[in-house]
Amino acid sequence: MMQDAHCSNVEGCDDFCRVALSLFRFIGAAYATGASDCWEAAYRFADEAPGISDSPLLVARAAALVRILRSGRPCELCFMPPPCRRLSKDEAQLMRLLAVARSKQPGELESAVCQFVGDENEIATTRAVNALAFC
Repeated sequence: MMQDAHCSNVEGCDDFCRVALSLFRFIGAAYATGASDCWEAAYRFADEAPGISDSPLLVARAAALVRILRSGRPCELCFMPPPCRRLSKDEAQLMRLLAVARSKQPGELESAVCQFVGDENEIATTRAVNALAFC
């Protein structure tokens, strides 16, 4: 989990969140560029990540969350390049959502999702975050 909900770099994230962050970045690059190589990189990265038992499912769940978030926002999500050590504001929020979901505190996730997406797509986003957090 994140040591600080508002951290601005990768070092504040646990191993699972670092993997998810890399997947978000590859998926974001795929949407931004239309390059299929980005999707392949996401799958390859997940395949090579230690402790991941079902890498295709993990990529699919990360992609589902990005897709839901993209559909409910007036502007694009901001993702940094995969090797970058800093987090964009959107990435920090995504890491916060995953940390809250994984802490299993009732009601906290819904509140955090609402702060990030508002009432738009709140239920779908909450489900997608939970699905990814416990993949």
